[in-house]
Amino acid sequence: MPIVGLGHTGLWVNDLEKMRDFYERVLGLTVTDADDELGIVFFSSQPEVEHHEFVLQRGRTAPPGSMLPHQISWRVDSVQTLQMFHHRFKAEGVPVQQEVTHGNAYGISFFDPEGNRGEVYLRIPKDVRQPFRKSLNLEQSVEEINAEAEQQTAQDSTVGRPEPLGSRDAVKADTVPAPDDRVASNRIGNVAGKIAPTVSAASAGGRWRPRARAAPGRAPDPVR
Repeated sequence: MPIVGLGHTGLWVNDLEKMRDFYERVLGLTVTDADDELGIVFFSSQPEVEHHEFVLQRGRTAPPGSMLPHQISWRVDSVQTLQMFHHRFKAEGVPVQQEVTHGNAYGISFFDPEGNRGEVYLRIPKDVRQPFRKSLNLEQSVEEINAEAEQQTAQDSTVGRPEPLGSRDAVKADTVPAPDDRVASNRIGNVAGKIAPTVSAASAGGRWRPRARAAPGRAPDPVR
């Protein structure tokens, strides 16, 4: 019998409380179970279907700046939800590496509080050879975003050659959040756009801030 899908993944962490706050409040995942004594938290974007898709557990041994997971990607349901995360990440001071079209997806690559790279992305029903990456301006209207992405995909003669990072407002890949570099933030309410049933809006108040790291800790350009 073939593998039918990826069930869940997880991360060892240093600061479980900070990481739980990021994935529960900023990304909007639902905590389905937790054990304080064991230092483990289970998350799901669709708890009515999957008990957990993502796990955090205290016990990380790798030093800050170590290259561990390549990327953990979270699918969203619309361009509007992607724009919601664009604004939320700005409000929270989340380091963003790139906002792009991959031809077959629009995505935002970001770093969590311990420097792990994640992505929120919208699948686009197109067959485009990978890797393909062109910057996408998510400040535009939905119609303009779709038109820009369509134009880039249709007219680009270098499909498979990603453009360099650093255009527009993207944070460089060697800028990742450092431990203990976040200040307290406030709880916030729910909004309509969803990555999961319990997505909540970004706080305009406290936020955690990125701190540049040396080249050895640089994350390579993500590809699809």
